[in-house]
Parts: sequence; structure tokens; C-alpha cells
Amino acid sequence: MPIPVPTLPTDSEGLLRLLRHKEGTWVQWGIACQMLQKMGENSLAIFENTGFEPVQQNQIVVASQVYASLQAGNAADIVLAHFEQKGSDILNELRVLNQSERVAMATFALEKNLDVLEAKDVVKAIKEASSIANLPEGFTRHPGDAVVLQILKATQGKIDPQERTRLIARGLRFAHSEKARAAIERLLMDMSTPAKKKAPNLPNFRYDAEDSIPRILPVVGTLPITIEKFKSVPFADEIAPFGIVRSTGDSAWATLPGWFVVHEAEDGVIVSCNTDTLQAAINQEVVSSIRDRAEDILILVDRAQRDWNENSYFAIADENNNLKFAWFESKPDVKLLGKVTLTLRPKRFFDEAASQDRWQFEE
Repeated sequence: MPIPVPTLPTDSEGLLRLLRHKEGTWVQWGIACQMLQKMGENSLAIFENTGFEPVQQNQIVVASQVYASLQAGNAADIVLAHFEQKGSDILNELRVLNQSERVAMATFALEKNLDVLEAKDVVKAIKEASSIANLPEGFTRHPGDAVVLQILKATQGKIDPQERTRLIARGLRFAHSEKARAAIERLLMDMSTPAKKKAPNLPNFRYDAEDSIPRILPVVGTLPITIEKFKSVPFADEIAPFGIVRSTGDSAWATLPGWFVVHEAEDGVIVSCNTDTLQAAINQEVVSSIRDRAEDILILVDRAQRDWNENSYFAIADENNNLKFAWFESKPDVKLLGKVTLTLRPKRFFDEAASQDRWQFEE
């Protein structure tokens, strides 16, 4: 049994000699390694002079710090005496716990004669239990109850019967409170009765972002449209959080993707047209991407945006009091009825039949 030295040397040569001859306890070796490192000795130099490998140095330094926290946490004398002689690998696993958890875990490890792998698993269970704000009724923060919580969680899913049996045996060995033991015993009883089918989960989905929420907007009609009809479409009042719209009377609606520009429209209405009718309404060439025919287009007009700017098109009335769209280089004298905020064309589809036409395929 290692016998502690009365006092540790204060010079590097004395500390190296202590490590080289393995005098004292492993706790004192960890303290000695730490003192040498603070004196400027690197782990490789310590290894060359003492035979303590860098990995071993790191383990006993950390474990000696954990041991010191056990002393400060008033751990039982029997626990301190045991770990002063052996168990640096186990104390090293306790480094991720706070002081009270370290004391409880060191005591538990001694009581249950845990090896380092078992201790590592229990420490993981303690960390998982520490994140639970409200424990099940009757459960405690004891390491044994933390293991039971971990087991209950694992057995909720489909696991191999042999693995389930192993977990139950582990739970019966470690359970601390009466409630924890009763929970494990229920698992044992459930194994002897046929499993009831569990109701499936509801097919739950959730919008991930604002741009995944579509918007339903009223359709004014198809060009050409009179100004009276453009103005007569009522404001679409959407109900949060899903943008539900109530509709009365004879009305048409269209769904637009949830892009920012769509959600930004305060009083948005949709005008249906195609490249030919839009070209007539805007007095500019509008090219169709479909050969030999016009392409359908939806135009989003925000009737709430009526302040001119040189970077936008606006809805106005033509000489026949029909809807028209125009761009103005400077502030116009005509009344602006709304701003064109979006023109939307259909999704492109590859036409397999058309691909047989060499001229179209090569276009």
C-alpha cells in the first residue's frame, strides 16, 4: 500500500526524484506533476526523467484536482482513504461533474465497486439527469436514480429483449429511491405481459421559416380590367398564424410563395395576364419563354403603395379607364393606384415530346 510522504519537495529535482522512485501516493504524484509544469517543465521532459507518460501525467493531475474537490466537499473519510490509494482513472471521469456531484459519485462508485467503464456510464447518466428541471415524482438526484432515468428513456424505444434484460438488471442494482426501484420493477413485469400496441404519433410538421408560409391573395381578374373592378376587390384580412382567409361572394384567389416581397404587400391583389396582354398594358415588349405562344403571368400589385419612385412600375388608369401599368422617369401627374411588386411566371417543365423536335432541342 502506497505510503504518503510527509511533505512534497519544493524544487524540481526533488519532485522528479519522488516521481522517478514512485514515492508517496498517486495523488501526490499528480500534485508533483502539476508543480513541475508550473516550474516550466514540459510533459516530455518529465517523461524522460521519471517514466510517467504524458497521458498518465494528464490523468493523475486532473484526478488529483478532483480528489482535492472531494476533500473540500467533505467526502467521507472512507471514500478519501480509498481513492488516495487507487482509482485515479475513475476520479478522472468525474472531472465533468460539479463538487457535490463528484462527492456523491465517488461515494457511489465505492459502494457499488464500479470499474472505470461503469463509472463513465454513470457519470453520463448524471449529466443527462442534471439537465432535467423537474424529476419524476419520488426520484432524487442520486447517481443511482440518474441511471434509472437513463434506463427508462432507453427502454421507451424498440430494443433487443436481451439488452432490455441487461438494463433492468442494472437498474435493480443501482436504483436508490423507492420510486426508482418501483419503475424498474414495472419494466420487469411488463416483460412478462404482451406488449400493447402504441398509438402512432400524429403527422406533425412545422413551418421552418417565414418564406415557407404561402400567402393567399384575391385575384382581380384577367387583363383587360376596368379601374372600377380593380378597386372593388376587398382588402384580404388574414387570420394568424396560418394566414387563413375568409371569403364571401363570388371571388377568386391565388396562392403565392411566402417570399419577403409577397408578405410585405399590405393590400396586395393579383392581376392575371399573359405576355401578350401585359405587353399591351405596359406599352413595352414582353418576351414569352414558350415558343409560338404567350406565357401566363401573375402580377402582384400592392394598392397601399402609391408613392412614386423611379425604380418601380405602377398601376394607373388609361384613357378608356382600364387598368394599365407604367414606369415614370419623374413624378407623374396621373393618379397612382398601386405599385407592381412582383411578376410571377409558371414553373418550367421539360417537354419530352418537344425534345424530339431537333430545332427546339438545340434552341
